[in-house]
Amino acid sequence: MMQKISLEQYKQTLTEKLKPRTLCFLISDDKVLLGKKLQGFGQGYWLGIGGKVEADETVEQAMIREGLEEISVSPTDYKQVATINFYFPYVENPQKWNQQIHVFLCTAWLGEPRETEEIHPEWFDKNKLPFAYMWADAYYWLSNILHGEKLTAEFLYDKDMGIANHTISQWSGNS
Repeated sequence: MMQKISLEQYKQTLTEKLKPRTLCFLISDDKVLLGKKLQGFGQGYWLGIGGKVEADETVEQAMIREGLEEISVSPTDYKQVATINFYFPYVENPQKWNQQIHVFLCTAWLGEPRETEEIHPEWFDKNKLPFAYMWADAYYWLSNILHGEKLTAEFLYDKDMGIANHTISQWSGNS
């Protein structure tokens, strides 16, 4: 079993680039759309809409595609508000799990959110988020971006899928 390591120590062991991913939150007044993951990575958790960036896509193209695939909406007015790196040293094949998430807020879209095989969408008050049913990191940053902050963050998960270490700083653009 791997001994406990710090975020900086773990980053020095990486041999592969982090996998790019997208995450989008639809915003309507004081509400945010979250999706309950019905299958796959993150099953059972409430989370933003998003996923893998394919080799032939930009981050924005992937975010739009994932919106269509996961909840049948096409984001039309959006902005990137965060870049977050996630590290999972204690899982089998951590290079597969380690990822860089490009987070977007979306205020306009085509279509109405609907359930698919992968996601059950539901609106939540921005100030009453279901953190107990979300990935542990969301508690540290999600409210901040929903209330106008832009940030860069890194999260190191422990063997129990809690947060072992993290950093959060102001974000001024693409990183």
